[in-house]
Amino acid sequence: MAEILGIDVGGTGIKGAIVDTEKGEFISKKIKYGTPKPSTPESVMVVINQLIDDMNWRGKPFGCGFPSIIKEGICHSAANIDKGWMNLNLSEYFKEHTGSDVTFVNDADAASVAEMTHGKGKGVMGTVILITLGTGIGSGIFLNGKLFPNSEFGHLLYKKSVFEHYASNGARKRKDLSWKEWGKELNTYLNHVDLLISPDLIILGGGVSKYFDTKFSQYIDVNTKIVHAAMGNDAGITGAAMACQKASSL
Repeated sequence: MAEILGIDVGGTGIKGAIVDTEKGEFISKKIKYGTPKPSTPESVMVVINQLIDDMNWRGKPFGCGFPSIIKEGICHSAANIDKGWMNLNLSEYFKEHTGSDVTFVNDADAASVAEMTHGKGKGVMGTVILITLGTGIGSGIFLNGKLFPNSEFGHLLYKKSVFEHYASNGARKRKDLSWKEWGKELNTYLNHVDLLISPDLIILGGGVSKYFDTKFSQYIDVNTKIVHAAMGNDAGITGAAMACQKASSL
């Protein structure tokens, strides 16, 4: 059994747990703290170090899902986190401030890999897209089980900005939209994604996905099959831990 700490950094919350990566299950209590405002590198690192100490994980390697395009450990975008992260070498910064070797992965990619391995995407061939509905909108695209990394389908242009400003769960809360109002915006978004890549399956993730059947599925009309994620809001933590395991086994 591989036991690894996974940390999921989001625009609203930072959460972590120790994961059995073979089973995709937590073997510790999940701990969550609010993402500091502003979410500067210095302020976020205070929370990260608190989580490490909570889990008694000081000095050990761990995985981190981060809300950014990440290439070779460097942050290349900052849509839902402070702009001070832009172009920062995350690997070096975290090593300096935590003493740990950290494996980084885009947060939506982390959640998607976990869901494709342990959730409703397991064994599904063809084109699958997992869409995380949180503070923003994240996406993970798979072709025959292989990830296309760092996709940003929440940033497709729409109206005066991008879709995540209208169809994310953050937008629903910020604008105080009814489920019907939000569902119509989400439906427009999902149909646009369907047109662009013609997926065989769409999986909705993020905490709000658990309300799919009871609150907003009636407002969604897309030709492609849509299901809500089995792993919900825990997928990002699991995927981050899995990324660390994969990196350490290479």
